[in-house]
Amino acid sequence: MPGALWALTISAFAIGTTEFVAVGILPTIAESLRVPVSTSGLLVSMYALGVAIGGPFLTALTTKIPRKPLLVSLMGLFILGHIASAMAPNFSLLLTARFISGFAHAVFFGVGATIAATLVSPDKKATAIAIMFAGLTVAIIVGVPLGTYIGQHWGWRATFGGVAVLGVIGLIATAVLLPTNLKQEAPLQLKDQLQVLRNKHILLVLAITGLGYGGTFVVFTYLATLLEKVTGFQAGSVGILLLLYGVAIALGNVIGGKISNRNPAKVLIQLFLYQAIILLIFTFTAHYRIAAVVTLLLMGGMSFATVPGLQLYIVQLASKYLPGTEDISSSLNISAFNLGVAIGSYVGGAVVATPTLGLNATPWIGAIIVLVGAGLTVMSYRQQR
Repeated sequence: MPGALWALTISAFAIGTTEFVAVGILPTIAESLRVPVSTSGLLVSMYALGVAIGGPFLTALTTKIPRKPLLVSLMGLFILGHIASAMAPNFSLLLTARFISGFAHAVFFGVGATIAATLVSPDKKATAIAIMFAGLTVAIIVGVPLGTYIGQHWGWRATFGGVAVLGVIGLIATAVLLPTNLKQEAPLQLKDQLQVLRNKHILLVLAITGLGYGGTFVVFTYLATLLEKVTGFQAGSVGILLLLYGVAIALGNVIGGKISNRNPAKVLIQLFLYQAIILLIFTFTAHYRIAAVVTLLLMGGMSFATVPGLQLYIVQLASKYLPGTEDISSSLNISAFNLGVAIGSYVGGAVVATPTLGLNATPWIGAIIVLVGAGLTVMSYRQQR
């Protein structure tokens, strides 16, 4: 595995930790800052919106910057955002800091995925992207449970401070391991980059990413609360369950990368259907501890199995229809991932706050959203055929 790919994976670990660690400490933050749990879910939504909104603009504005200095600078922005989060005196300023922290996310993963694909042979591109995104899955295995433990014992500010330290490690790894002679296409004019937003094939993939990936976050955002209040686990057990969930995600991500190398769209259809079925089943098994854990593992495996295929698919279509826009298309897809997270967490909050629905309705509502993503994937697959 090339050293540069290690650098990307290490930084992805830091970024992945902050994206998902809020899920484990939402009850702690809600109690500390005296906001409802359904409102604290906005911390997930605002970070995701920062990724979705800031990413495309920063990508468009930074096309002329050499790749290595760009990624190092992005990690610097990431670190500053988390120092601000740790020091935020109230919920509004914490939301603002989270929003700004998300700016670096989309550009890093958009550019990083393109770089990862160039470091290996053509038949290993999806695998290379999966390895980089493995940093996210390892973050869920290690970073999220550890961040949850730190937040429960030393406060949520210590959690965000720890994430800032991870950012420093990622910055050093990027500065040391990433080569300076990375391949970079000639920079496009802004009007040429905006062509991506007018291409129906790429727009369709962005919609698939947002709905297919985001549907899971209707339930995942409030997973810690659901496991405590519906399934009946103690707060101390939630960190262990999140660890198991992260292991399942890691396995799903690797398997998804391997099976998506040749025909990502066809594989995505199957994965989305499995994901929707498992989410629906979780609606019923969430009331029983053993059944809930089994379903939780399956849900974790499916939730990230689609990521490498979605990222490879949009790069393939960008190369086919708008050569030279691979970076901006890749970044837009990262934004679509996070727009899906924002929508999913917002819908989840609305469901939790609705007396006639509540926590236990989040899985089946998420399943419906994933099914819509599956339908759009079928449409895109037929178009490409």
